[in-house]
Amino acid sequence: MKYCFIGTGNMAGAIIRGMVSGKNTVSPKDIFAISKTNISAKKLADECGINICENYNDAVSGCDVVILGVKPHILAEVAPFIKDIILKEKPLVISLAAGKTTEYLENLFGEETKIARVMPNINAVVGSSVSGICGNKNTTKEDIETVKEIFKTIGSVTEIAEDKFGVFSAIAGASPAFAYIYIDSLARAGVKHGLTKSQALEIAANSVLGSAKMVIESDEHPWALVDRVCSPGGTTIEGVSSLLKDSFESSIISAVDAVIEKDNRI
Repeated sequence: MKYCFIGTGNMAGAIIRGMVSGKNTVSPKDIFAISKTNISAKKLADECGINICENYNDAVSGCDVVILGVKPHILAEVAPFIKDIILKEKPLVISLAAGKTTEYLENLFGEETKIARVMPNINAVVGSSVSGICGNKNTTKEDIETVKEIFKTIGSVTEIAEDKFGVFSAIAGASPAFAYIYIDSLARAGVKHGLTKSQALEIAANSVLGSAKMVIESDEHPWALVDRVCSPGGTTIEGVSSLLKDSFESSIISAVDAVIEKDNRI
């Protein structure tokens, strides 16, 4: 199977690195890439050994999968250069563009085109993305399995209804930023009370990492885990009570609401 990447920014680069170095690795010679300046593409070629193409025809022709890694507003600019090849050769088209539906993509590339929509998150860079995927009416089970295999190389994959992509984007796509703020706030509190920033960051980040692992592996409800940490009359319950008094939960829900509202306007 041969793969084409149109756009070689941070996310596409993370996917390519995962494909050539993870489980079920893809041979670099089977990956073709093109970008607007080709600077990022050349860097990936030097690092991973993939093929860099000078024009869209060379990049797309003969490929089984075409991955659109360009910004959402660039899709309409790219489409005229590759539409005829896609209509002729009928590859699986995978879009990473936030807010752009499969219907929008069908309008660009043809109603009969096999299209999958994928939303990875920034943690793909360290192989820990949570990627949401869906396919249009033309995709087969085999196509969806192909998508899953690609994105499992950079983390976990969840198949989700397209009308829930806005919710997925808010939770999986934006939540890393929320988590970074939380981790940094914990670290700053540590600095306030005498730790160095590097010490505090390491402690905070690893505590959050371990807590996430507990939620995933213990099968316990998060609040049950909270109760396990809070001893009667102890120190932790004082901190939890302070968070609740300051509307911590409501603030998180409001942040998710804001992301979804923005996604609906894109």
